[in-house]
Amino acid sequence: MKRVIVTGATGFVGANLARHLLQAGYEVHLLVRPAYQSWRIESIQGDVHLHEVALTDAPVLSSTVSKIQPEWIFHLAAHGAYSWQNDLEQIVQTNFIGTLNFVEACLQSGFEAFVNTGSSSEYGFKDHAPAENEYLEPNSYYAVTKASATLFCRYTAQARGVHLPTLRLYSVYGPYEDPGRLMPTLIRHGLQGTWPPLVNPETARDYVYVDDVCAAYVLAATRPNQELGAVYNVGTGLQTPLHEVVSVAQRVLDIAAQPQWNSMPGRQWDTGVWVADNRKIVQELGWQPQYNLETGLRRMVQWMQDNTDAV
Repeated sequence: MKRVIVTGATGFVGANLARHLLQAGYEVHLLVRPAYQSWRIESIQGDVHLHEVALTDAPVLSSTVSKIQPEWIFHLAAHGAYSWQNDLEQIVQTNFIGTLNFVEACLQSGFEAFVNTGSSSEYGFKDHAPAENEYLEPNSYYAVTKASATLFCRYTAQARGVHLPTLRLYSVYGPYEDPGRLMPTLIRHGLQGTWPPLVNPETARDYVYVDDVCAAYVLAATRPNQELGAVYNVGTGLQTPLHEVVSVAQRVLDIAAQPQWNSMPGRQWDTGVWVADNRKIVQELGWQPQYNLETGLRRMVQWMQDNTDAV
């Protein structure tokens, strides 16, 4: 049974990964920030070891990691991924300084695997699916800090000879997703037979179900013979424009009403091209997404119906 640390477990993907690891039988330690929001982890608090520590507090962080002595580390803590998280200092402190502190604390303790979390936004706007070694053109301060953390982790892995890969996540959806995001909003409205305000129907994303993402984390930690500091795109490799998402939701939720396109202004990150080149993770880690958009959305609908108190 591996002893595992997860940061960011009060967030959407981290909360799912913590459950995934618990179900596999691992000893799971969660590092949570002071004044954390607990709603995503309330049902598992009795099954995990909870440690309240700020990633910016290097001495306490180092002491905490030393006491845990983890074998695997999954670093998902981040700030700035949502439009309302726009405090630049907090973005820098969490995503970059926090990552530096955490990696250093884990290096002092020692580990088998440290999996860092990157973002597809590190690439910026491209007219194609970018490969992992492509030139980075971050499209926000958040993306700048994530790209910086990825480069730091890659260099550290090579300089120190440690297993420290990064997963660049595309548009993850599933249980415990923030209620203000697209999929939960579509489902809530759809269950009432209505549509939320929608942007341009050609706005595109590569939507990947959270269970597939959790599987990618474990593969990144365990699959042997990876290059030091490897970076992997985690996406389906299929681009889905918003009008196709709406068509799937219409079928899954049996919505008779017609969507009102451009009833919501576009966001600065909206684009008609956003898709993963996932050949590297498929070939090197043997990862394959198990859920298409419809099967993933159906599972998410069922979860939201079964967990009305959590949404």
